[in-house]
Amino acid sequence: MITSQPSDLFQPGDLLNNTYRIEMLLGRGGTSNVYKARSEISGNLVAIKVLKQEFSGNEDFTVLMAREENIREIRHDAVVRYSENHRTPDGHIYLLMDYIDGPGLDKKLKQGPMEAADLLIICRRVAEGLKAAHARNIVHRDLSPDNIILRDGDPAKAVIIDFGIAKDTNPGAETIVGNEFAGKYSYAAPEQLAGNTDARADIYSLGALLLANFRGASPSLGANPMEVVENKQKPLDTDGLPAPFKQLIERMCDPDPNSRLGSAADVLAFLDRVESDPEAATPPLPEPPSDEATIIVPNAAAPAKATSTRKSEPTQAETSRSKAPLLALIAILALGMAGAGAFFSGLFDPLLGPRYPVAQPFTLIVEKTKTGPSRAIGNMPSEDSRDALVALVEQADITLSSGAISESWGEDILATLTPLSDLQRWRLAVSDNQAKLSGITSDPDLAAALNAKFEDGLPGGLDGTVEITYRLPVLAISQVRGLIGGFEDCGPLHVTPGSVGGGFGPEDTITVTGRLAGSETRVRMFDALRRLAGSRKISFEVEILNPSLCVVEGALPNAPTGEIDVAFSTGNDNVPNPSGRFFVGENPVIDIELPATISTGFLTVSILDVSGNVFHLLPNLSRQKNSIAELRGDTTGPFSVRVAYTLAESALNGGLAFRVDDSTLGKSRVLVLHSSEPLFAGLRPTSESAVGFAEALKENSARDAGLILSMDSKILETALP
Repeated sequence: MITSQPSDLFQPGDLLNNTYRIEMLLGRGGTSNVYKARSEISGNLVAIKVLKQEFSGNEDFTVLMAREENIREIRHDAVVRYSENHRTPDGHIYLLMDYIDGPGLDKKLKQGPMEAADLLIICRRVAEGLKAAHARNIVHRDLSPDNIILRDGDPAKAVIIDFGIAKDTNPGAETIVGNEFAGKYSYAAPEQLAGNTDARADIYSLGALLLANFRGASPSLGANPMEVVENKQKPLDTDGLPAPFKQLIERMCDPDPNSRLGSAADVLAFLDRVESDPEAATPPLPEPPSDEATIIVPNAAAPAKATSTRKSEPTQAETSRSKAPLLALIAILALGMAGAGAFFSGLFDPLLGPRYPVAQPFTLIVEKTKTGPSRAIGNMPSEDSRDALVALVEQADITLSSGAISESWGEDILATLTPLSDLQRWRLAVSDNQAKLSGITSDPDLAAALNAKFEDGLPGGLDGTVEITYRLPVLAISQVRGLIGGFEDCGPLHVTPGSVGGGFGPEDTITVTGRLAGSETRVRMFDALRRLAGSRKISFEVEILNPSLCVVEGALPNAPTGEIDVAFSTGNDNVPNPSGRFFVGENPVIDIELPATISTGFLTVSILDVSGNVFHLLPNLSRQKNSIAELRGDTTGPFSVRVAYTLAESALNGGLAFRVDDSTLGKSRVLVLHSSEPLFAGLRPTSESAVGFAEALKENSARDAGLILSMDSKILETALP
């Protein structure tokens, strides 16, 4: 079990979207965390994948989550079922999926080697899931032991999870997280290191992870990238593997993608063949007959087959005569093959020009997103135009192709792209000679100039539309939330929405509210937000507490504020002190003021001291009654409960009293919980550490969350006179 931390977005007991009760944290990833939760409506368990706050304003990662949601169209028991994306009121994006109860193969890997028989069952099950995914042109690209879970521990119920970097292989589709290599080196196919991925890469990864689980250890690929690349070109070590498991892994993990089992269907066919005939681990190779030789002769109409049959030993003369036509034929074939080799190798290119595969349609997408790098994916007709395009963008995945395009197509594309560099966002999508160019800028002069440039249409043989739009410069609220999320060291920080769809226009003020553990964090957050906000005004309505208070802050229950108030007075002279500020030598007195409407339930009052201690004012060992009905007695209307006394009162009744000294200066917090039943399943000690109190809050959160009616608090500050 992974221990929750105060900085985690959700805590056990939290209720999400009024439906899903968080039970535990399942895992932390680079861009998201995954929680186990239960529907309060159906009682079903779900897994909730939450995009980290710092990425919630990044369009690339929100696209990632949206694309992962679309994989819900894969309907197979061996593929985790996705539901849909949601957004919390604070802008956090989360994705619902089935909760799979069982160990992952990564856990099984740590436990030691697995039986080949179980791994063959897992192979069949996962291959069936991959077949369903590949049928929709979805390649996982990151198959590894931690992405396969055995539901209920049963190999026959293996489930593939985490399609977060899956790639849609439909023509023109892009990788979710870019076109660079994705996947774990230990299990990735060799071609993935060069950015080439198709269904065969998943076959390799499945074989590699099965081999790792058989041996009980991950593959060791080397100490540096060069060794990794070199070792990836070598066959995996299958010494000691039993048949047919050995033959299966060798066929699935051939370094040459053209030589390995090419699809999930091929893997299943191999397993079917083995089950029906255990000796037939690999397809039998045909043996050539001893008395005949077969030669395939190229022919424009159809291949001809020449067969000569020998029934007795030939004489030397016969042998010489029979070899003559064969040698001549071989010479003709060799000459033809040499010519073909020269043609396809490009030897004749200076005379005939290079011949590239046909792309139908001939497509290209070049774009610059709001936050991501400029990138291009698709086809170009020549090396020169490809190289010029690559120089214009930061990422490129370009294939040299031929197609039904104008002669000046490459030059026209470059002429279209060159003036776009100053746009904030732009996109050029081309299919054959049809193109659409769109762009956004906050500079009205630039928008006017570009629209004038393309007033007569796109350059050369390109035909299509141009839309360059001027937009008032707006800073998205998700970007601000994503930034301040990295500074939350004392509970959540909140951003007041701006005037433009929740975002901030040039004249808007960005207002941040909440609590921080110290002034240093406030300064760093202000500096970071200033760089993001540009000329916009910034207002910090942030309360500075201290690390001890913030330890408890992260563990406090989610409960609404109520009508209960905390009143301060100075015991030295019985004078009200609404500021809550007390100087050295003074005696703080604390009263909890209840309105007439509150006459039932229980009060729990604690003071979280600046020194890192917590004093439980009500109830405690010397004052155990905290029922509001008992505290009120026969009193009706507004009612006051004293929880910290004057020194004189304390001497008479033994109640808690305080005197400020110069060893505990700073901010303390008085916390008042109104609950329907007593909390903590018993009394807490009169005093304890902030860490101990935070742990008690977490341990009792599931039980107490439904009991708490309201939570109110007020800061008490001590200072030198």
